[in-house]
Amino acid sequence: MRHSCALIVLLLASGTCLAQTSVNLYGIVDVGLRAVDGLPGSTTAVASGVNQTSRWGIRGQEDLGGGLKAVFRLEGGMNADTGTQAKSDRLFDRQAWAGLDSPYGQLAVGRQANLISDALLPVDPIGKRDASFNPNINVAGLSNTAFGTHAFGRQYGPSGYADNFYRLDNTVKYTATVGPWQARAAYSAGEVAGDAGASSSHGVALAYQRPDWVISGASMQFRSRDGLALDAWSLGAAVRLGSWQLKANAARNDADTGPSKRVAQRVLSAGVSRAIGRDLLVTTAWYSVRREATGFVDDGFDRGFLFVEKTLAPRTTAYVEADYTVWRGDAATKDRHGTGFTLGLMQKF
Repeated sequence: MRHSCALIVLLLASGTCLAQTSVNLYGIVDVGLRAVDGLPGSTTAVASGVNQTSRWGIRGQEDLGGGLKAVFRLEGGMNADTGTQAKSDRLFDRQAWAGLDSPYGQLAVGRQANLISDALLPVDPIGKRDASFNPNINVAGLSNTAFGTHAFGRQYGPSGYADNFYRLDNTVKYTATVGPWQARAAYSAGEVAGDAGASSSHGVALAYQRPDWVISGASMQFRSRDGLALDAWSLGAAVRLGSWQLKANAARNDADTGPSKRVAQRVLSAGVSRAIGRDLLVTTAWYSVRREATGFVDDGFDRGFLFVEKTLAPRTTAYVEADYTVWRGDAATKDRHGTGFTLGLMQKF
């Protein structure tokens, strides 16, 4: 048994290609020393995933003939500073799906990211870095809607968590690419007995991609277990001018949180990055978040980022990150400003 397990691990690590079948192990280990002040409080600690979320996964495919392939992907987040799972209740919290890939598109079924997340990938000003702190991931993409004095306080769609609807269980997603167009449609079943709409989600996304620019957007509708609605959309663009790249995005979500109660949030973001030579990338961006909620003072925050990344080898990157936050309304308990600084190393495998 011990030798069998060792063989399986070896095959996953190196990649197996037998009869047009491949299975590969991959991942990212990102660790850094991070100091913060006013976010809230002041701490210095070892942090995981400040540049890219630390993760590991297994992906594979098998050729079925006629241009058809069976595909799958399993992916879980991890805390590289402690060696623990990102979600203690899920081994593969990020992705767990299987599907079919054909010349007409890909059909995937299982736990997957929502369509807002997909739409943000090419247009987020900092390239979806710093997932736990990036407003486009947290607020626009709905991965952490709780901040300050209040939150949505419930689950919308089959995410498995309150105030986090970034990834959804029971999802059927179809992706088709035709020339410069890429279209996606998704439905996530709530699986509530007697009510097909409860805890469900559905939406569409569309992107137009050219070599030097892209426009990408998505619209989604979520429902809670008791039928309350959450509607969300995102629209952004990116353009490359030589060694410069400019990105901007606008997003909004509006949720019914109870009888005659609602929460509305919007995120505006813009940024620029510049490649200096072949191994140095500088990225800076600003995010503006505003929130309105029944019975609460309007609040939000503005947050700026600076990333300087040095490629040491094809799979290894050293980076420096700095951020500055201005809290508004009741978004922070006492501090009105917050700062963070990270010195980190990212290794891909």
